[in-house]
Amino acid sequence: MHHIRTSRPNRRSAGTAPALLSLLALVTGGLLAAAPSASAQQAGDPASNVKQLCATQAQPGMMHCLALERTDVKQHRGITADATPSGLGPADLQKAYNLPAGGGSGATVAIVDAQDDPNAESDLATYRSQYGLPACTTANGCFQKTDQNGGTNYPKADAGWAGEISLDVDMVSAACPQCHILLVEANSANMDDLGAAVNRAVAMGAKYVSNSYGGGEDTGDTAADTQYFNHPGVAITVSSGDNGYGVEYPASSPYVTAVGGTSLKQDGSTRGWSESVWGSSGGGEGAGSGCSAYETKPSWQKDTGCAKRAVADVAAVADPATGVAVYDSYQASGWNVYGGTSASSPIIAGVYALAGAPGANSTPSSFPYAHTSALNDVTSGANGSCSPAYLCTAGSGYDGPTGLGTPNGTAAFTG
Repeated sequence: MHHIRTSRPNRRSAGTAPALLSLLALVTGGLLAAAPSASAQQAGDPASNVKQLCATQAQPGMMHCLALERTDVKQHRGITADATPSGLGPADLQKAYNLPAGGGSGATVAIVDAQDDPNAESDLATYRSQYGLPACTTANGCFQKTDQNGGTNYPKADAGWAGEISLDVDMVSAACPQCHILLVEANSANMDDLGAAVNRAVAMGAKYVSNSYGGGEDTGDTAADTQYFNHPGVAITVSSGDNGYGVEYPASSPYVTAVGGTSLKQDGSTRGWSESVWGSSGGGEGAGSGCSAYETKPSWQKDTGCAKRAVADVAAVADPATGVAVYDSYQASGWNVYGGTSASSPIIAGVYALAGAPGANSTPSSFPYAHTSALNDVTSGANGSCSPAYLCTAGSGYDGPTGLGTPNGTAAFTG
């Protein structure tokens, strides 16, 4: 479990160095063998072949990114016509979640992360070109990068957060290829800086804001809710966590859509895909879930085993073993397979954008609760052991690790 914060100091930090960065040197270079599909290229023991891109923070008020990297996948750089990058690509995700390929035109999805990714735009161009997605650049008005003050005084670059940024912008691209992308880089991983970046994104017109980070809950969270996340008419998504059963902030905020995680695999069903909870009954890894210690239960949540806010609301793929293809070249080797609920949050933000702009005074986190039939109910798997069991074990209807389920089209994300 993460350290419980006792205060939320307004400090600045140079960011977090990624754990075991030197391992990247062992997997650089070479080309992948051509394969029939991206989704077929999943192998290896996830527990022993995964590393965090950002180290878990012990300091009060500090967040860490929730991206996980597979270290057992041979990687390469650049665009290749004769090889399919390992991991799920845009076509896989669009088929799995029944998403329209042409929706979202004119919508802006904001990505909020800490530190700078100097290669964000060029890496995004490589990803989109590889998969035949339309260009998204500063020049054509599709991509914009800003600091938390709305300028170009970017924070210090950090390889771990750069990987997170690559994952986020690539997943928005995969879910909503026509969406514009606004990347807001916070000065540090302090909640106050990240919160200021959320406010900046909203002030710049974004109606959809994805946050792929988290930390331990504390008594200051309700004040942060008011300062940073109470934005009617804006869909704010937050990763639920990667350590299995247990609650993180800001996923526990009642103003956000907390996004859990699944393992996503192709199968012979009518849908063509199956999903289970990312995690195991032994706990320790997998999508975060549970009952908040501090946050009030929103009126649309009707589960009876948690008197306060329950996490999560919905879910999408997050298991690194069934992970997504991402392109990241900043102190990294190019194509990677990433996972974590850092993948599921921007996917869901993209789905909200496909569904259309929320009403001016609406609360988008409530939308899925009014449209449960438009979600894929995940009914198997667990992320730990708990009581009541639904907070960590999947079943029919609502459960903690996957919430109400995963997207089946966009109807569940409309007002």
